[in-house]
Amino acid sequence: MRELLGGKGANVAEMTRILGAERVPAGFTITTEACVEYLRRERTPPGDLAPQVDEALAHLEERAGKRLGDPDDPLLVSVRSGARESMPGMLDTVLNLGLNDSSVDGLAGATGNERFAWDCYRRFVQMFGNVVHGVPGERFEQAIKLAKRERGVEDDTELDAAALRALAQTFRSFYDFPGDPREQLDQAIRAVFDSWTGERAVCYRRINRIPDDWGTAVNVQQMVFGNKGDTSGSGVAFSRDEVTGAPEPSGDFLLNAQGEDVVGGARTPRDIAELRDWLPDVHAQLMELLGTLERHYRDMQDTEFTVEEGRLYLLQTRSAQRPAQAAVRFAVDAVNE
Repeated sequence: MRELLGGKGANVAEMTRILGAERVPAGFTITTEACVEYLRRERTPPGDLAPQVDEALAHLEERAGKRLGDPDDPLLVSVRSGARESMPGMLDTVLNLGLNDSSVDGLAGATGNERFAWDCYRRFVQMFGNVVHGVPGERFEQAIKLAKRERGVEDDTELDAAALRALAQTFRSFYDFPGDPREQLDQAIRAVFDSWTGERAVCYRRINRIPDDWGTAVNVQQMVFGNKGDTSGSGVAFSRDEVTGAPEPSGDFLLNAQGEDVVGGARTPRDIAELRDWLPDVHAQLMELLGTLERHYRDMQDTEFTVEEGRLYLLQTRSAQRPAQAAVRFAVDAVNE
């Protein structure tokens, strides 16, 4: 299954089976075969790809009860890479796909949270511009710094809806932003395919002896939102201490944040143990689920999670890369257990 769905797609499917659909956002996976064929055809999508994506998207919309691009209550999705072997940070991701000038107002109305809607939109336009259209990330960051300076705030989370609206409009001026959500999805899928041949990915494969002809899958998943306020957040958790291998989960999280905030460095993450103080029920659920995943895979797990208004979701899991000390400790504990 990993050969076709990639590691991420295979693990998401398996997580859904063992944890239940209520814990894992719904979605679909475009196989590695489509990527290989796309690259073989000199970056032309296979003829049957678009209708298959349309069919899978229709099933996702039916399950979610929302439509991509709906002006009143839009479905938003993430588009993520998923190679057969883990290649952390080497391939591309787009979040909050499906927003445009019309649906952002619908999202604000449906959630009753104008700031949240414009935060999602500015994030999407920023990430789409960088990943899909190659706009340097520094241009967006400079605009954000200017907005914070003009409003006398230090953190992105302190920018109000008006400031985020202005940022989204500024970001749109940096490139030819497509307003059609279906076109957004097509461009994002091609960008993930293209990232397989990017310089970073090629160098990583050389070092780790990963064949060039494997290609990457593309995972399209319904968005869940860690940026809805102080009962929401995102993080990365290990089922054990990531350094020593001791049976105490470790990791980082940020309140009122999406996944890229945790690894991006703009804000300092909190230790996962502090989640107990902020959201004790979520912390207890996360600890239990990490144990379930470790027992199922019989290996220490590296798991991405999002909390949306107090509800915990797991986005992906994989066997953790760990130092020798942690590997030995896990092996000893596994034998004893």
